[in-house]
Amino acid sequence: MSNYALRVPDSLLARARKVAELDHTSINQFFVIAIAEKLASLESERLFLSQRAVRADPKAVLAILDRVKDREVKQVGDRVGRPNRRRTGVK
Repeated sequence: MSNYALRVPDSLLARARKVAELDHTSINQFFVIAIAEKLASLESERLFLSQRAVRADPKAVLAILDRVKDREVKQVGDRVGRPNRRRTGVK
């Protein structure tokens, strides 16, 4: 087991202490669990997305989007319709 000096903003440390206390665990254990959960989440996301990317069919996605009817834009910056092919790199 290794030691690592961690600089944490006072407000964040205070919140973490409260949560650790409510969970009946030490602040050290709270941080170890939080790091482990974050790593597991990132690794799962990468694995899931890489597996999905292999099966992706960009042309099929664009065909589905072609069936979507144009609608009035509800908010500034919203777009409805086909994505810009130059940006997506799909031909």
